[in-house]
Parts: sequence; structure tokens; C-alpha cells
Amino acid sequence: MDLFFPQVCGICGRLHHEGICPKCSIKLKKLAENSICHQDLENMYFDELIYIFKYEGLIRKIILDYKFHEKSYIYVCLVNFILKNKKIFQKLQTYDIIIPVPISKKRMKERGYNQSLLIAKKISKDVKISLQTNCLMKIKHITEQSKLNKEQRKQNIQNVYELKNGEILNNKRILLIDDIYTTGSTVNECCKMLQKAMPKKIDVFTIAKD
Repeated sequence: MDLFFPQVCGICGRLHHEGICPKCSIKLKKLAENSICHQDLENMYFDELIYIFKYEGLIRKIILDYKFHEKSYIYVCLVNFILKNKKIFQKLQTYDIIIPVPISKKRMKERGYNQSLLIAKKISKDVKISLQTNCLMKIKHITEQSKLNKEQRKQNIQNVYELKNGEILNNKRILLIDDIYTTGSTVNECCKMLQKAMPKKIDVFTIAKD
């Protein structure tokens, strides 16, 4: 596969086997916040938010390219950069199960891939944590959250997820993975469903926070 489709840096496009070249890695290091925030707010269904970047400038461009411009290969660049950070790598090792935020069948058909699933798969493989994709399901196709304001997002996302096979998650430490944290409506609704399985803990991981 590498012969016919060699790995390139997800930022500058130069050939590089790790998906990110040294120059672009330095750029990302300057932007990385590697933040772990405790969520003590009322009506929040997860304990901590882990995010790597602020959603602005170069990072915003990278994520938009990844999510909407058919550049799915960028996930390799992002995850390989993230896992080089000792603090984040050690934090990721504390979880039992990784769950990506699911997308609807219609959105999957339109986009061709679930951006959160690609990130979750690579983290699962490299950190050696179980990946579960048959516990949290999206049962409704809705207007994209990015097109709505804060209040509209809360209404739009209600009752669109369903919990299945909850016994797998019982008393487990779960990490929910998404690409961007804006208002938190999407991940919070997902975590609300996951809490029904009575896990030990649920945290959220995103590439960037708006």
C-alpha cells in the first residue's frame, strides 16, 4: 500500500512515513495546549474534557479539510502527533474502552467516513485500548450542529442516540472521542446515553475546542 499510496504529511503534503513531517510537527507543538479540564457544571454527564488545540487558525483549517474536503488521511497526522505527548499518552492508557461519536447512515454515505471513528481506531490500536462501535448508535439524521447556535444545538441533538449492549460498558472507564468541542451539546448527549450503562467513569477527548 505504501508503494502505491505513500504516506504524506497531513499539513504540507510532503512524503513522510509518520503522516507528519518534522517542520509541521514543530508548528503543531507551538499551538498545542494538551489541556485536561474537569467538568463540574450541572447537567454535564462526563467528568473530564481532554483537548489538544484551540479551534482556530491552522488547526481550524486542518480539521475542516479533514472533515469536509475528503482528506481522511489527515487523521494519521493528528494522532501520531498527539501520541508523542507523554502526558496525553499516559492519560489515554487509563481507560478501558474507547467509543467514537457515531454519525447517521445518511451522513456516512455523504462523507464516506466517520472522522471520529478513524481517530478512535488509531488511538485504540496504538494505545491498546478496546474500541466499541456497537454500543452507541445514532438513530436520527439531523441538521449539522455547526449550522446552529447554542440553544438550537441543544434542541437539535436531543433523543438522536441510543444505547445498545450496555453490559459491555458496566463499571468501565470510558473515553468518548469526537473531533471538535464547541458547546458540548453533542458529546454531552452521547454521555447521557452512556451513563445508563452505569460505567465507572466517562471522559471526552477531542482534537480541538472552540
